[in-house]
Amino acid sequence: MIRKIGIAFAVLLVLGAVGFFGFAPGMAERSMNKIDGEPLPAISAEARALHATLTIVDLHSDTLMWQRSMLDRADRGHMDLPRLQDGHVALQVFSSVTKTPKNQNYDRNSADGDNITPLVIGQLQPMKTWFSLLERAKYHGRKLDEAVEGSGGDLRKVTDSASLDALLAMRGDKTKWSAHPESAATRVPSPPVGAIFSAEGLHSLEGNLANLDVLYGAGMRMAGLTHFFDNQLAGSMHGESKGGLTPFGRDVVRRMEALGMVVDIAHCSHACVKDILAMARRPVVSSHGGVQATCKVNRNLTDEEIRGVAATGGVIGIGYWDAAICSTDPRAAARAMKHVRDLVGIQHVALGSDYDGATTVRFDTANLVHVTQALMDEGFTPEEIRAVMGGNALRVLRAGLAPQAKPKDPA
Repeated sequence: MIRKIGIAFAVLLVLGAVGFFGFAPGMAERSMNKIDGEPLPAISAEARALHATLTIVDLHSDTLMWQRSMLDRADRGHMDLPRLQDGHVALQVFSSVTKTPKNQNYDRNSADGDNITPLVIGQLQPMKTWFSLLERAKYHGRKLDEAVEGSGGDLRKVTDSASLDALLAMRGDKTKWSAHPESAATRVPSPPVGAIFSAEGLHSLEGNLANLDVLYGAGMRMAGLTHFFDNQLAGSMHGESKGGLTPFGRDVVRRMEALGMVVDIAHCSHACVKDILAMARRPVVSSHGGVQATCKVNRNLTDEEIRGVAATGGVIGIGYWDAAICSTDPRAAARAMKHVRDLVGIQHVALGSDYDGATTVRFDTANLVHVTQALMDEGFTPEEIRAVMGGNALRVLRAGLAPQAKPKDPA
């Protein structure tokens, strides 16, 4: 009898584990990455025609964090390769999220605790990622590489200006388009989508500057210094100290510029942003967020900061979620973009969706035509829309991906 009870208990444990590891990660994502279902405006024929001609770049998504194939159309979340192709996206920046604080909020977070560790374990990631932020970032890099390799040419990694130019040339030549093998029989081939590997906070360096070269070797070409808590590089806008760059953070910025990694100020404290803008020798990006002029949330940029980013030649990626634009209405995103345009010029406006980043939005990446429509409704010209939807980001990425030339030795 005792033996039967023991067997029954073991079976229950196995069934519980199967339920947890099989369903809990998907349930977690469904609860955090939402589409609110609010009404969207009708799309005009003019907007659809213009959208089909755009080269679209999105500077930030967190899709790599979740346990699903990027290559298959998902019934949850905001982004995957089929939806990127539906939305006519040319280039997507995929970020590595390695740690978020417990009881995460926009105002004040301790660096203690971590929401990502249970997710990592629940998704049955390799055990070395359970205890190392660096290993988590490397795992995300491998996950992106595996998606590229398995895409049949539909997803292409971008690591330098040459691979960026090759992607754009291929998108312009329909004879070279391929289709993902599993879907080739059911859809017309679409142009390939580029992928750039990024990081949301360089706490993944684990305090070692040499690890930046490790991440560069893994394909990382953009990185924000902080996320929702202060770290060894700088204070976060949502941290406890909200301080500026540390000496280690300054060393990291200089090394990023030398390697050809774009510096991202998203989530940095105001002091951190000021320090980066003062020392930057290359264009700086704010990959995802909003502006305080249209949505007074602490993480959004002040006019002074917008001017500072523009002075570096950089761009500001505007998101579509409520905390970035105080709404999920695409017209609210367009109004934030309009503010940046009117303040510093159209050449400094870009897209930064924060899709799959535990955000609630009104439309997923397959429906980016709503941004095009909203920009038209706000009076943007077709050429301004081309710049916002991707042209500006391409300019900054092409410049930022080039390693700095080493000074010549004195004769």
